[in-house]
Amino acid sequence: MTTITVCMGSSCFSRGNSVNAGIISSFIQKHNLDAEVAIKGCLCEGECRKGPNIRINETLFSAVSPEGLEDLLKHELGVTE
Repeated sequence: MTTITVCMGSSCFSRGNSVNAGIISSFIQKHNLDAEVAIKGCLCEGECRKGPNIRINETLFSAVSPEGLEDLLKHELGVTE
């Protein structure tokens, strides 16, 4: 099981994770990954200056833009189209 943790602290939320959370959810549904990927939120990753931050398993990704998020998810989740 892959776990994606979306930082929902005020800095990350306002910098783009408010949008990123929806993109991740849609991506998981679109690719039928509900049974393989869990999405959760956290209050702060402690890297506010580098946000928005998203953690996939143990790897922290910083400055995740909505425009680049789908490519990141494809790469990290092994999705090919």
